[in-house]
Amino acid sequence: MEKIIIASDHAGFRLKEKLVLWLISNRYEVKDIGCFSEDSVDYPDFGHPLAEAVEKGDFRFGITICGSGNGINMTTNKHQKIRSAVCWCEEISKLARAHNDANVCSLPGRFLKEAEAIVILKAFLTTDFEEGRHRRRIDKIPIRDR
Repeated sequence: MEKIIIASDHAGFRLKEKLVLWLISNRYEVKDIGCFSEDSVDYPDFGHPLAEAVEKGDFRFGITICGSGNGINMTTNKHQKIRSAVCWCEEISKLARAHNDANVCSLPGRFLKEAEAIVILKAFLTTDFEEGRHRRRIDKIPIRDR
């Protein structure tokens, strides 16, 4: 059973709750690290712990959700081993995995219906990285000491 970690802010809370149920029903082991209501919170408080868990290898993939998908995406991408992509449609989700080896899928909670989010998430979780020329490019993403 593949382990997935998921986090949201208040704007992504309702969609997160639905996606957790979908993930569990599709035999994923899910660690939900919040938030746990629609009360206003700050997305970095959830994005950083998720990124740290993925970086350590505790989870292959993370899923983040905030209003636009951007804020929590920017937060997780501050971590060197994270390649988070804002995924707003199935094709972008597939390309994020196939070409960028994304390990975090960031969803815009205010702009997606549940059915759309499930299609995007399914594409993300089932698309393999293509390697080849894409490996050379993603290997250049982390900042190295100069």
